[in-house]
Amino acid sequence: MECKNQTLLKISYVIEQISEFAGKLGAFTAVISAILIVYDASMRYIFHEGSIALQEMEWHLFDILFLLGLSYALKHNKHVRVDILYERFPKRIKIFIHIISMLFFVIPIGVLIVWFSWDFTIQSLLQHEGSPNPGGLCCRYIIKFFILIAFSLLVLQATSEIIKALYRLGEKK
Repeated sequence: MECKNQTLLKISYVIEQISEFAGKLGAFTAVISAILIVYDASMRYIFHEGSIALQEMEWHLFDILFLLGLSYALKHNKHVRVDILYERFPKRIKIFIHIISMLFFVIPIGVLIVWFSWDFTIQSLLQHEGSPNPGGLCCRYIIKFFILIAFSLLVLQATSEIIKALYRLGEKK
């Protein structure tokens, strides 16, 4: 039994490292986005020159930041939770609630989003979908692909959360 626990904890560790990397990549997009926003605003207000492609790139980077931050936020327990009652519960009840919320909310919603986004993304790729705006970005399927990546990572991180919670339940007091 101990060998299984160690294997599951190793799997959890690998998942958490992936979520950590995704969060850092998302943070990097925030820095790039800030630089682009400053540049774009300067060009518009100082030189009266604007770029639709640059504005769309800012939106896409924000999307990537948000999407990659999902699993990172879950890993670091910075996700949204209603704490009105939760904070007053004993530790074991909190662990059970955490497991149930991952099993019945996070994982099913994540799987559904991946499932329905797959065709959406492939269709975009096959059509070489781009921006409808003149001068906008091509390859809109790239940002749609991040939906698949982000929610797959979220499902993996939720699985890691379940593994850790089950381990905490099995610990002796």
